[in-house]
Amino acid sequence: MNVYLRPRPSLPRASPALLWRPGFPRTVELARCYATHSELGRGSGPNPSSKRRNVTVLSDDGRYQWGELTGREKLARATQQSFNFVVIVAGAVLTGGVFYLLYTEVFSPNSRTWQYEKAVERILNDSRCTDLLGDRREIKAYGENTWNKWARNRPIATTIDKDRLGREHLKMNFHVEGPRNEGVVYVHMIKPLDKNEWEYQLLALDVKGHSRVILEKAREKPGVGQALKIFGIQWR
Repeated sequence: MNVYLRPRPSLPRASPALLWRPGFPRTVELARCYATHSELGRGSGPNPSSKRRNVTVLSDDGRYQWGELTGREKLARATQQSFNFVVIVAGAVLTGGVFYLLYTEVFSPNSRTWQYEKAVERILNDSRCTDLLGDRREIKAYGENTWNKWARNRPIATTIDKDRLGREHLKMNFHVEGPRNEGVVYVHMIKPLDKNEWEYQLLALDVKGHSRVILEKAREKPGVGQALKIFGIQWR
């Protein structure tokens, strides 16, 4: 028989008493000791994830408390907060200005738009005007023609002047057109010194070939007519 094919006698198993002796550490303890030393080795090295970010004006997201910031970082945060405050205040001022302008130019009773709408309503509600122009539902009011043929809105010819007495005069004229005729509306209003509201001096409709329709005409006080002529305010 071949020597290499001979069965070898089995090795004797070690006794459990030999594997565990009083001075010999157990396997679990060896693993625990190894793990403890491994963790200590990893903790002693630098950890890139724990690196602190520098706080600048553009990168400050508020993750660090005020006491954790350096002097330069505190200056950066103060600059950022000041800029944000200025932006908020500027936005509030612009918004307030837009609302104020919208009120004074459109919704205020003293605005030109309000007086224009009021004058148009007076024309539509007057039977003498509708007799000349036609059905009130078909009457259109518009301003002056412009050089821009693409412009949708026609501006209303309006001026505000002061006479030598310090009173404001609002002069306005616009066109009206109906199924029968078309005409021009003239408005002259005055704001007395002791009041803050416009008062009619003249509200009239002129239609070609017909006599003028006067809806409002104030009586001239002594000396006022002469003052207006000197100032150059005259109406047809």
